[in-house]
Amino acid sequence: MQVNKKRASLYFLPALLGMSMLSSPAPAQVRAFVGGTIIDGNGGPPVPNGILIVDGKTIKAIGASNKVSVPSDAERIDVSGKFIMPGIMDANVHLIPWPSWTYIEFLARYEDELDLIAEEGAQLALRNGVTTVFDSMGAADALILARDRIDRGESEGARIFVASNIVGFRAVFTTMDSIKSASKAFQARINSRFELNGGPDLTQKSPEQIYEEMRNYAAQVDFVKYGATGDGEQVNSEIGQGNILRFSPEQQRALVRAVHDAGKISQTHQGSAESLHIAVEVGNDMAQHCAHTGESRMYEATIQLMVERHFYCGTQWGPLNEDEKRQVREGRFASGDYDLENSIRLIKAGVPQLLSTDSGTIDPDVAKDFGPEGPWGGLGGRNAVIGEAQFINMQAMQDRGMTPMMILQAATRNIAGAYKKLDTLGTLEPGKFADLLVLDADPLADIANMRKISIVVKDGKTIDRDSLPRRPILTSQEAMNPGPIRTK
Repeated sequence: MQVNKKRASLYFLPALLGMSMLSSPAPAQVRAFVGGTIIDGNGGPPVPNGILIVDGKTIKAIGASNKVSVPSDAERIDVSGKFIMPGIMDANVHLIPWPSWTYIEFLARYEDELDLIAEEGAQLALRNGVTTVFDSMGAADALILARDRIDRGESEGARIFVASNIVGFRAVFTTMDSIKSASKAFQARINSRFELNGGPDLTQKSPEQIYEEMRNYAAQVDFVKYGATGDGEQVNSEIGQGNILRFSPEQQRALVRAVHDAGKISQTHQGSAESLHIAVEVGNDMAQHCAHTGESRMYEATIQLMVERHFYCGTQWGPLNEDEKRQVREGRFASGDYDLENSIRLIKAGVPQLLSTDSGTIDPDVAKDFGPEGPWGGLGGRNAVIGEAQFINMQAMQDRGMTPMMILQAATRNIAGAYKKLDTLGTLEPGKFADLLVLDADPLADIANMRKISIVVKDGKTIDRDSLPRRPILTSQEAMNPGPIRTK
């Protein structure tokens, strides 16, 4: 992977300063959050008048005040009357924003700043209590630069895990002649940053060849997401691409086996009841937007298999209108539109749901094309921005009958479990990373109280939320309110 020299030069001096600091590290600061009600994320009753002790980046002790002693040298933070919960996680974001990357002007303007745009999104997430995100489609090199700077402490932001492309998809330019005003060299350069060795050519390979290619691909990323079906409207057919298998079941088995053998988790994008069933059957760990099966109703056998295998489902749900709420109350759903009914069936069956929004930032010029009535989540301009979309999705979960505790776990413990990170993330327990929120009101009384954030702590450090994002790009005043000539 080649690092852009222009971007790297911006970090030369901070890197030298960081090296000098590493030679004589300051002692870890022990801090005690005292007096708050602790909701640890494991599903048990809250602990009133609790104590949570942070030592460096991790939680040292947690529990009721009569069971946990505060070290004499600890800094005491009085959070009496407040509520402590794990940091929010998002199982599916796009820090390099879709649909902005489908616009040639965005790619041309920001080709050498995609890593900084990813950082901006991660900082907006952290500002709003999202301490960990899983980016399921974007330019690998840029996302990994942003991920690693955050991990090294050179930049602030939500912790990032990277998948790069949706395997099997042509990421940006669907054909090399798709945009005549863009040179083939530019199109190839952009596509390669997303696809690595997991582009559409993979669909033509044998299961054995796919296994070898995916072992190589999985070694480059943190997790893998592949397209079980196509994406978008029909092409030369009345059948939409979401109903057409991109990989055969045998190809998918080989793909999933390769990813698991590399020690990573595998998830899918799919668009029909049949493709979802195959995705579960071949051994995937999770799927995004499970409930969205178009004109095909999810099979009962699929739900039963999900329960048996502890399969996880991403949501990407929007709030319900009054008619949809009535359908939920009555248990009678509109004929031929199965998404809402599917979501209720999944919840009632106990299939673990994940807060997953498709959110990120969006180029202000692109947002104007979608307008105030654009789609939910990261698929347009309406409630798409990371940090806001998470709370919209929580409201959507409540509209479908999930309890506040179920919603809280969908945003914390379930995601850590789905990505096999539960040993370090997702709940408040000794030895785990000290990622936590202090809220002014009880989220179990009203899920809207998740917005009432008093303190954000990530890796044991209290975040200066008002300073984020540190370097606005897509959220800058110039981008949002350009003059006659937009320079950025």
